[in-house]
Amino acid sequence: MSARAAEQIERLQQAVETVIKGKPEAIRLAIVTLIAGGHLLVEDVPGVGKTTLAHALARALRCSFQRIQFTSDLLPSDVIGLSVYNQHSGLFEWKPGPVFANVVLADEINRTTPKTQSALLEAMAERHVTVEGSTHPLPAPFIVLATQNPIEHHGTYPLPESQLDRFMLRLRIGYPAAVDEERILRDREYADPLDDLKPVMDAHEVVELQRAVAGVSVDDALVQYLMRIVAATRSSEMLDLGVSPRGTLALFRASQALALGEDRTYCIPDDIKRLVIPVFAHRIAVSSRFSSSLRRSEEAEAVLNEILKTVSVPL
Repeated sequence: MSARAAEQIERLQQAVETVIKGKPEAIRLAIVTLIAGGHLLVEDVPGVGKTTLAHALARALRCSFQRIQFTSDLLPSDVIGLSVYNQHSGLFEWKPGPVFANVVLADEINRTTPKTQSALLEAMAERHVTVEGSTHPLPAPFIVLATQNPIEHHGTYPLPESQLDRFMLRLRIGYPAAVDEERILRDREYADPLDDLKPVMDAHEVVELQRAVAGVSVDDALVQYLMRIVAATRSSEMLDLGVSPRGTLALFRASQALALGEDRTYCIPDDIKRLVIPVFAHRIAVSSRFSSSLRRSEEAEAVLNEILKTVSVPL
C-alpha cells in the first residue's frame, strides 16, 4: 500500500501545485493534515493564497465542498443547521447546514463571535453534530480548512486555546518568490487555473489513505523522543502553557502521514522535527516575562526551535 499511497499523494500534490505556485511545503502539510484525519488552520496576511489553497485542495478531491464566510452576524444554526416546522406534515424536519460536507472552508474564522466559533467544536472533535438531543454524523472524510489574518484585529474575535487545539496543524503560506509571482501573473493572464483543476482522488480513496496512515510504524525510541519534546514544553519556564495530550497525538499521527507520503512504512526523527512547529506552535503560550517584539506565533516558534536544540535525537 505504501508505494501506491505515495503515488496518490504525489498526484494530489501536483494537482494543487498547478494553482499554488512555489509553495510545495505548504501544500504537503495541507495534504498531511487531510490524510491524518485532522483539521488545518491557515494563518497569514491577506492575498497570499489562503482561500485559494483550500479551494484547490477541495477541487482536487471528488468530495462535497462547502464554504462558510464567517462574519459577526453569523449564527450557530447557519453553520450546523436547524429543525424547520413543516406545516403540511405537522413535523419538524432537520435541515443540515454547510458543515455537512467532506471539505469545509471556514473563511476568516476569527471574524465571527465565540458563540458561532464554538459551533464547530463538536464537529471537529467528534465528527458529528448534536442538535435538540439528536446526533447527526458528518460524512467521511471530514476536514475543516480555516483561514484567518493574524495582523488585523478590528472586528475580530481571537480563537480560544480550546479551539486552536482542535486544529492538527497551523501553517503560513508567505509571499511568493519573484519568479513564482511572475508565473502567477502569466497563469492568470487569460483564465483562472482553478477552473481547469480536475479531481484526482475521491472520498473513498481519501478514507483508504487515512487507514493506511495508522499502519505506519513508529519505533519506541521515536515515541520517547516525541515525549521528551512534549515534556520540555510543559516544564519550560518560557511557556505558560505546554502541549496537550491531543497535541501529542496530533504530532504522532501527522508524522505517520508524512512518512506515508514519503513512501515509507516507518517514521524517522526528521518527520517529527519537520512537524513540531506546525503542530505545536499554536498550542503553546509564551510567558509574558519573555515577551519580545515578535508576534505571538513567532515567539512560540522561536521557543520550539530552542527546545528542539536541547532534546537529544535518537540514533
